[in-house]
Amino acid sequence: MSKKTAVVICPGRGTYNKTELGYLHKYHQNKMDFFQAIDNYRKVQGQPSILDLDGRKEYSVKEHIPGENSAALIYACSYADYLDINHDNIEVVAVAGNSMGWYLASVCAGAMNISNGTHVINTMGSQMKEKIIGGQVIYPEVDENWNFSPELSKMIDEKMALVNKNGPEVFNSIFFGGFRIIGGTESGLRQIMKELPPREERYPFKLMGNAAFHTPLLQETSLKGKSELGVELFQAPRIPLIDGRGKIWMPYSTNVNELWDYTLGHQVVETYDFSKSIEVAVKEFAPDYLIITGPGMTLGGAVAQVLINKNLKPFKNKEEFKNFQKTSPYLISMAEPEQRKIIT
Repeated sequence: MSKKTAVVICPGRGTYNKTELGYLHKYHQNKMDFFQAIDNYRKVQGQPSILDLDGRKEYSVKEHIPGENSAALIYACSYADYLDINHDNIEVVAVAGNSMGWYLASVCAGAMNISNGTHVINTMGSQMKEKIIGGQVIYPEVDENWNFSPELSKMIDEKMALVNKNGPEVFNSIFFGGFRIIGGTESGLRQIMKELPPREERYPFKLMGNAAFHTPLLQETSLKGKSELGVELFQAPRIPLIDGRGKIWMPYSTNVNELWDYTLGHQVVETYDFSKSIEVAVKEFAPDYLIITGPGMTLGGAVAQVLINKNLKPFKNKEEFKNFQKTSPYLISMAEPEQRKIIT
């Protein structure tokens, strides 16, 4: 039997929450050496153990949300899930990620080894330990059926332009499937949240603990990262790696200096087009599966919205997607136990 092919998608910040507490202990008791290596590194930095954090009886906003802890937890969950994929039956043909998931994807693809990946992820996750720069707001630009709305998109652009009339305050941070994630200064985000009309009794919604990632406000963070993390931590990927512009970094043609510069430069201060990376993944690699590593299941809807609005699959709306998944699972979330069984 020939192998099935898959593109692996790694999650970003905000995916290890109360419902994910205990993820490492639930699924990955056989990977304690890997987790201990992360904890040994963190001990030198004076940071708490991820095994201890994951093993707590209760989720703590104070302890689990800060970037210096959440980044390491998400990395451990995601890479451990990647190792659990049945690689004898499934060929991973490319890897992508959302936001911080770019670092995780780079490790899965072999562009950083485990040790270097731990160093880079922990360093970048700890950049705002003293003070968070700005923040992010999420707002839908699809209707209730997950179909793209040009009117909503135009309205968001107009509201952002209004806030920025007297100077840049808000920026496109991430194009996230059917959502726009807007990064900006605290004052800019307060203004945009007043300007955007309420939708679904939830939006606009300010993301907890997030900085103004992927905006020019993080220029200092980028420069600091480049000063602390050398190009020697990176190498050409073993598996094609799709970045936040839709560019594919191939094993035999990657310029490692350019990969380093993108990772700590453009990727930090410019818009991350997650939607484009998924579109490229499906069009260029035509995988049998899209596999989303844990923790959390927030990426599933965003990926499905890309598939719907770029006409990449036969389903045309939210309901058709759900029905398609019941008979022909294509989008596999490893944080969902029944779906996990399909590919592990």
